[in-house]
Amino acid sequence: MQINEGGDNMIEIATFEDPVKKHPLKLALFNIDEVLKPPFQRDISESLKKHLEMAIEKLGFLTPIVVVPKDGKYYVIDGMHRLEAMRELGAKEILGIVVDESLYHYILEFNTEKPPNVKEKSKQTYRLYQDLLAQEPDLVEEDLFTYFKDPVFITFGFAIEEFDARFPASFYESFVSKIDNFLGMPLKDAAEERRKRAEALIDLNRVVNEKYAELGWQNALMKGEIVRKSVQKAYGVRVRTIEEEFYTAVERVKEACQNLTPEDFGEV
Repeated sequence: MQINEGGDNMIEIATFEDPVKKHPLKLALFNIDEVLKPPFQRDISESLKKHLEMAIEKLGFLTPIVVVPKDGKYYVIDGMHRLEAMRELGAKEILGIVVDESLYHYILEFNTEKPPNVKEKSKQTYRLYQDLLAQEPDLVEEDLFTYFKDPVFITFGFAIEEFDARFPASFYESFVSKIDNFLGMPLKDAAEERRKRAEALIDLNRVVNEKYAELGWQNALMKGEIVRKSVQKAYGVRVRTIEEEFYTAVERVKEACQNLTPEDFGEV
């Protein structure tokens, strides 16, 4: 066992390799206040944190968090809810596995405590995008696909974080996944294109809201049905792929939405 050099209070317990990729890892004990939240980490779920508090009180802290060193600091990339539960319980130390700094931006791969829903994933993707944009604006967006998984979460993130915090991303996932794509341009330019795509979706959602009001429905979940019927009216009931480019497709679905009638929904 050794105390890490460099002025921090990390106590290295063991070194080992992961059994699959053979990456060098460290098992270490941290002063809990030294472990920080990355700027692109998703929001805390209070219910999950409370559940983990109860589990830790009953069973102990059995699963280390995953920590990455960056710029002389330590950031949690897996186990944020466990970390916050331990803080709530008054713990002064926490056990963590230290991985290489190269994994810092792979946080979307580590959402294991509670799989994020579409909105959470979109907000987290936006924060990650902004972090990369600030650090290296000349990186080409399509070269970063391993960080983001799916381009729709980038566009949704811009819609939610810059235009409408209540944008119902899950209603549009099936449609937008057929027309969105990673962009072959630097992040500094790609961000502007993402912003334009987000604005187009916000405008489509405005039309959906207008149709919802026109139909006189009271259950907001039925807005998802309006989106689904609009896509079907524009492209057919069993559409699997859409060849039209992003803005053309959005405009076509918007027009289809405006032309929907109560008869399109049958008995709702």
